[in-house]
Amino acid sequence: MARSAGFCFGVKRAIALANETAEGGGSPASGEAPIFSLGPLIHNPQTVEELGKRGVTVVQSVDEVPCGKVIVRSHGITRTDHESLVAKGVRIVDATCPFVNKAQEHARFLSVEGYAVIVVGDANHPEVKSIVSYIEPGVPILTSLQEIRRATGVRKAGIVAQTTQSFENLMQFVGAALRKFSEVRVFNTICNATILRQKESTAVAGKADVMIVLGGYNSANTRRLAEICKEINPLTYHIETADELPVDLIAGAGCIGVTAGASTPQWIIDGLVAKIRETWRGEEVGVAYYK
Repeated sequence: MARSAGFCFGVKRAIALANETAEGGGSPASGEAPIFSLGPLIHNPQTVEELGKRGVTVVQSVDEVPCGKVIVRSHGITRTDHESLVAKGVRIVDATCPFVNKAQEHARFLSVEGYAVIVVGDANHPEVKSIVSYIEPGVPILTSLQEIRRATGVRKAGIVAQTTQSFENLMQFVGAALRKFSEVRVFNTICNATILRQKESTAVAGKADVMIVLGGYNSANTRRLAEICKEINPLTYHIETADELPVDLIAGAGCIGVTAGASTPQWIIDGLVAKIRETWRGEEVGVAYYK
């Protein structure tokens, strides 16, 4: 088991804020103002479902928020959406991860200083969209290696990264930018917890017969863990819950490696360990933590 598997600081903070906001309000019977989350609070369907039972309704756009309270997801929202919520007069509970806030600030700073801004990450991910929204209008935005190579009229560029990117991927962009532009400024905005989790996970994958990566299929950092673990151990499987565990494959294994994304709750991890114990019933099962 990777020692840092499961909730990171930013997710723990977002869940705490959501639970605090939901306490005593949000349900129709309570008579309190409704509670909304603009997009899923975190990329874990099971956790989002539990929050829904407590009165937190997920909406996809500001237009769906008539009144009440809005929890800003851990991935952040765009500057336009934030301004629209302020104009509506709703109460904003900002659960944006502080590391995402820092990436937004760096992106805006670079654009104000006249740098073309390179954003390393999945252009369709809500975190990346929120970072891009803080770049001043008219500033060139580059989100792929191809765009960097084809860029014209750009002398200097600044780089920020989605907080869950791998360091290796960031360095690919840095190398491409250095070969293309005369001045490059880099802010390493990858979260420390992401780097630590990736290091631990690859260490575990190298020791295990079968590697299990646990977390939401819509979680970018979980998918990234699965990718880097599979490079080391081809028998790597990304599953969302213990119900999807490939029992036939682990039955004959001597060592199962387990890691989990930053938005995977502890109860799901515990459920997986229980499932493995059940599969290996009658055998002595020990759990070791690697870091």
